[in-house]
Amino acid sequence: MEKIYNPKNIEEPIYKFWENGGYFSPHGNTSQESYCIMMPPPNITGQLHLGHAFQQTIMDVLIRYQRMQGKNTLWQTGTDHAGIAAQMLVEHKIYNNTGKTRNDYTQDELIKNIWAWKSQSEQFITYQMKRLGNSVDWKRQRFTMDTEMSYAVTEAFIRLYQNNLIYRGKRLVNWDYKLQTAISDLEVINKKTKGSIWYIYYKLDNSTISSNSNHLIIATTRPETILGDTAVAVHPEDTRYKNLIGQYVIAPITNRRIPIISDKNVDMFKGTGCLKITPAHDFNDYIIGKRHGLPMINIFSLDGKILKKIEVFNSYGQLTDQLYCNIPQIFHNLDSDNARKKIISECNALKLLHNTEPHDLTIPYSDRTGTIIEPMLTDQWYIRVKNLTQHAINAVNLNIINFVPKQYKNMYFSWMNNLQDWCISRQIWWGHKIPAWYDDNNTIYVGYCEQDIRIKNKLNNDVILHREKDVLDTWFSSSLWTFAALGWPKNTNLLNVFHPTDIIISGFDIIFFWIARMIMLTMHFIKNDNGSAQIPFKTVYITGLIRDELGQKMSKSKGNIIDPIDIIDGISIENLLKKRTKNMLQPQLSQHIIKYTKKQFPNGIKPHGTDALRFTLVALASSGRDIHWDMQRLTGYRNFCNKLWHASRFVLMHTKNQDCGISANEKSFSLADRWIITKFHQTVQIFHKKLEIYRFDEIANILHEFIWHQFCDWYVELTKPILYHGNALEVRGTRYTLITLLESLLRLAHPIIPFITEKIWQEVKTVTENNGTTIMLQPFPKYDESVIDIKSVIDIEWIKNAIIAIRTTRANMNISYNIPLQIVFRDTSLEVKKRITENSNILCHIAQLKSIHFISKDTIYPKSVTILLDSSELLIRIPDTFNKENEINRLKKESELINRKIETIRKLLDGNNFMKHAPKSVIKNKQALLNYYERIKNKLIDQCAIMKKL
Repeated sequence: MEKIYNPKNIEEPIYKFWENGGYFSPHGNTSQESYCIMMPPPNITGQLHLGHAFQQTIMDVLIRYQRMQGKNTLWQTGTDHAGIAAQMLVEHKIYNNTGKTRNDYTQDELIKNIWAWKSQSEQFITYQMKRLGNSVDWKRQRFTMDTEMSYAVTEAFIRLYQNNLIYRGKRLVNWDYKLQTAISDLEVINKKTKGSIWYIYYKLDNSTISSNSNHLIIATTRPETILGDTAVAVHPEDTRYKNLIGQYVIAPITNRRIPIISDKNVDMFKGTGCLKITPAHDFNDYIIGKRHGLPMINIFSLDGKILKKIEVFNSYGQLTDQLYCNIPQIFHNLDSDNARKKIISECNALKLLHNTEPHDLTIPYSDRTGTIIEPMLTDQWYIRVKNLTQHAINAVNLNIINFVPKQYKNMYFSWMNNLQDWCISRQIWWGHKIPAWYDDNNTIYVGYCEQDIRIKNKLNNDVILHREKDVLDTWFSSSLWTFAALGWPKNTNLLNVFHPTDIIISGFDIIFFWIARMIMLTMHFIKNDNGSAQIPFKTVYITGLIRDELGQKMSKSKGNIIDPIDIIDGISIENLLKKRTKNMLQPQLSQHIIKYTKKQFPNGIKPHGTDALRFTLVALASSGRDIHWDMQRLTGYRNFCNKLWHASRFVLMHTKNQDCGISANEKSFSLADRWIITKFHQTVQIFHKKLEIYRFDEIANILHEFIWHQFCDWYVELTKPILYHGNALEVRGTRYTLITLLESLLRLAHPIIPFITEKIWQEVKTVTENNGTTIMLQPFPKYDESVIDIKSVIDIEWIKNAIIAIRTTRANMNISYNIPLQIVFRDTSLEVKKRITENSNILCHIAQLKSIHFISKDTIYPKSVTILLDSSELLIRIPDTFNKENEINRLKKESELINRKIETIRKLLDGNNFMKHAPKSVIKNKQALLNYYERIKNKLIDQCAIMKKL
């Protein structure tokens, strides 16, 4: 082993060794229990970020752990075609390079460009995954638009259509004017903004009503949609308007006569209690409109301009010839902003504007383009979800599928109990083509291909068929992932062995968009031998989001995304800035990103290696909570790997080519040997329990505690007196313990830090005479109760406490480690005296002692510090060289310095300006620093008091 731990030199060669050895594939022994994880396929739109690294590390920990338990494991990988995002990215790239838009290309030409991008992007994603140490079965890598997946998607669509679970209809969707397509709720960001609310008079229709008041006042934040009003709604119990229900008002501008209806969804305490209903341009209005059978008037074109001629549909979405007033010419072709201004101007001129007030608004924006989303009435393809939900709800309700943490079950049920039909069509070019054709009468035919449709429907060539232009929502193909990636609709061996899969690991934000839909579609398509519905996975492990150090969500627009490769290999500030501002969809944000990045990483990022990154991610994984990324913890875990490396070098230096007693029976095990073996097996026992309940943060803490503190800090030191001064049997026993324990410890740590453990294990196995090829196929350590020696733990813990007490006294009194101390035990029991006598060599060596003596209870011992250890008194003789006054003065100076630091932080925390404007994470750090300094201050006060008593 090299003297210096350098992960860059070991990680890539080790991964090639694993991959070339075929160690990632299932071993194929079906007599053993199977274990399968389906990796959520990352989008081909770009690089993996820390969020991917986080989830993939957790998956790899599980798959390596189960593989080492002898199970037939499969970790299925793949990538997602990311419909809208991929097409957008390539269009943007083409425009930047050539100035051309989509309209300058045919559909086939653009798709060819996207396939080229997919190949390039997928290669880099694969590279990133390999650098992360992911032990996925690369032989089975899939893509959601490869031939097999495309066949599965077509088959699923056709079967759902034949079962009357898919239909085409006109409904309200989120419409992105820039992309010219419907988008999902996941791609909508709601932003709070300052706006206005307008109060507008709607005159009562005097021909049908007599009233003291001749109008209603409607409050609206979107006056432009007045052009599409079809009713005014009030609450049925609102006494102000009860007598008006069933009457009519005249809508402003259009002079359209519309009814006053009652609906319990109207909030009588909001605004004026009168709600204008525009079913074609508001989701809540759409629901009310459907409930009351109101007509739906579309006033916008698909590019967001006011139509010259309105489109009127009945409540079933069918075009109607019902006569409605058209839109005045002055509004034609105006966008929503200008239409709003014009409407307000006209209302004011007509004396219909009652009042205008400032108002806080929540505006939906497209996450992809940054444009405002408009609810739009369009023809789309839908899945009827009502008939699919009950099995999916029961599976979770009966704990056939378990959520970790459990509270996410409630979120799942909330969504499932309020499902709307799922819009599965998108108006883009890149994606799975919907397998539907139309004749000239708009009759719909669904099938595998045009020829298949003609044969089944007995259509001759005189009937012209047109292929549906829309493609399927990306989430549709993703929802088939667990079974389609294993070969469905064929009845493959992989499907029979590995489905249902064991666990899916995902973020809480896509429980509905992906998790719920996978459960629904899997239970519909995949059946057990007895005909019961099969689940896609047994456990859903929900992770939190990885946020930056200030607690902000990581995103490209904020410029705070971190590429895991940059943590592994390091990156200069110049290259980091280039990376974060290249090919931006919103280039106006580049200056903000540059400023933020320079503040966050003024000197770039130092290389830390994969194992340190993985250990940090696992240590931060605490039961679904969001993670605040912490570079300091990363550095700490890089030091941890370094500590393991050097401890392993120490072990190998004292065992390689030495008599370690691997085959010999005659060995003598010291107290330290028996203690460390006991502690190790206790650690193994807890490790298993915590990993089985997915407490990844706790297994990291358990491992860190044992390796750093028990093994490196204590056991290695405890072995030195024996290695240097013990007899042959004792030395052999300690060497045996050192090398076999290290080998076991490497296996315990391997799932979290695979590279360093493999590298060290390859050296260790020659000493332990292990013929295995790789640590990843070695058995995971098991708890062995027969080696537990509780007495050794009690004895060593007592000795450790004595050593810590002596070391603490040295530090408090500023006594150099080079000065041997004299210690005395007063009033010590025979049991403790025996313990000290048998281990005096350990105490003298580690605590740097000159001598150990025992005195009776009444004996007076001069100039010493007294420490209580259980029922014994430990007296530490003060060296003659010690200057009491100098030490007191030193402590006072340290106290003054600490007091100044405390005063500075307190002033900051007491200031209103800082507390109002500083990020919460910064305030939290300052408070933690204050607590730290106050602890030091109290410690200095105690030390000073001790000095004065001497």
